[in-house]
Amino acid sequence: MTATMKTQYGEIGLDKDVISKVVGIATTQNYGVVGMASRKQIRDGIQEILGFENYSRGVVVSDENGRTVVDVYIIVNFGTRISEICRNVQNSVKYDLQRYLGISANVVNVFVQGIRTTEDD
Repeated sequence: MTATMKTQYGEIGLDKDVISKVVGIATTQNYGVVGMASRKQIRDGIQEILGFENYSRGVVVSDENGRTVVDVYIIVNFGTRISEICRNVQNSVKYDLQRYLGISANVVNVFVQGIRTTEDD
């Protein structure tokens, strides 16, 4: 998905990688999130935590009937409340997309792909 914003001076196009990086940064700054996970674990490797340059593999942004839908795939820290982490991720992603890119996300789906313990490091 490429987002286009119209201003009085012309149009601004945002590539899906830009949107994915904003979503990835908003996600990984939440307490309890160890990192981003790949949405295609079999192909990319189950245990891989994605780095900054690969956030687009853990984020899917789509436009469904005029609504912006964001899917985020994460790995969480053991011992944290998963429901609270997911709620915080949803709020952070919606806020940062609106603040930095002017995109209103109607739906933010969070998929927990794994749990990391301190011994996994």
